[in-house]
Amino acid sequence: MTTEPSRTVEVERKYDVDIDTPLPGWEDIPGVDAVTAGEERALDARYFDTADGALARSGVALRRRTGGPDEGWHVKGPRQGDGRLELGWPLGEGDGLPDAVAATVSAWTTEPLAPLARIENDRTAYLLTGPDGVVAEFVDDRVRATDLRGGVQREWREWEMELGPAAPTDVAGREAFFAAVERAVRAAGGRHSASGSKLARALGF
Repeated sequence: MTTEPSRTVEVERKYDVDIDTPLPGWEDIPGVDAVTAGEERALDARYFDTADGALARSGVALRRRTGGPDEGWHVKGPRQGDGRLELGWPLGEGDGLPDAVAATVSAWTTEPLAPLARIENDRTAYLLTGPDGVVAEFVDDRVRATDLRGGVQREWREWEMELGPAAPTDVAGREAFFAAVERAVRAAGGRHSASGSKLARALGF
């Protein structure tokens, strides 16, 4: 396995939505002139942490996910301003934690890691594009989560909008983009997410 991870800075917004809520319309989103057809993805992720939650306390998430274009091991670092750095490695052989991932996680803990939650997600992904490429990716997620500490299961639906390579790079442009997204989401019946992440929600936070 390569020891050099992929690096992505996630800038996204999450929204809670009811099971039967229709998808938003994106006609009034600045910089967007087309939306691709939905791409179906079946995602299955297992999250890991120490017994005392050392990674969570540091704002870090570690997962192994199959399915989708970026399947593999992921380390999501602490939030930095409006974004969050995500490092990614290929799945490799077997289910064990690869040395390169363990070395990265050691910046926050060297204690034993154990499975914390399993999150299965039926995702439909749409690309919002403009003259210069992909402005953002919108995903419609139907989530089934299991808290592996006690076997508690939870289900919900949520939307995410994540900026792409052709998104505005200035603060004002990003604020205008997300303000328009929020108007479209609210018009469809969505609302701000009550939880900061899928993992937090899976664990009842």
